[in-house]
Amino acid sequence: MTEVRFYHNAQDRLEAACAITTKAVRAGHKVVVFAPDASTAQRYDNLLWTRQPLSFVPHVVTSSPLAARTPVLIARRAEELVHDDLLLNLADDLPEGYTRYAQLVEIVGTDEASRVTARERWRFYKQQSHPVQAFDLSKGNS
Repeated sequence: MTEVRFYHNAQDRLEAACAITTKAVRAGHKVVVFAPDASTAQRYDNLLWTRQPLSFVPHVVTSSPLAARTPVLIARRAEELVHDDLLLNLADDLPEGYTRYAQLVEIVGTDEASRVTARERWRFYKQQSHPVQAFDLSKGNS
């Protein structure tokens, strides 16, 4: 059963996503990052390149020939969710096919719109009997 982790109170969702991705890769996880649109995918990609100059996190889009050997994949469509370790959802909707993953990470911003959609997803995951945990990023939890 997929374990779901909500990281809430993110001042910058993409910055938080990069920090969580870096930590997950260092712990040996393979990560698929689901970006809902080209702009989000590009901004996330750019952040991974520039966030910490001395700690590169290998990443490619799922269509890359290097995808099978790269720990972080950026996907834009559900059919691109290729392995089953950790899925990081940057969309405000339920990610299709999430149940095949061991872990699902949801990042919630500080704005009300982000919180409202996150609450809906939280309720859905609980109704589906997924174990759900919350981590408050404003308190340094990541």
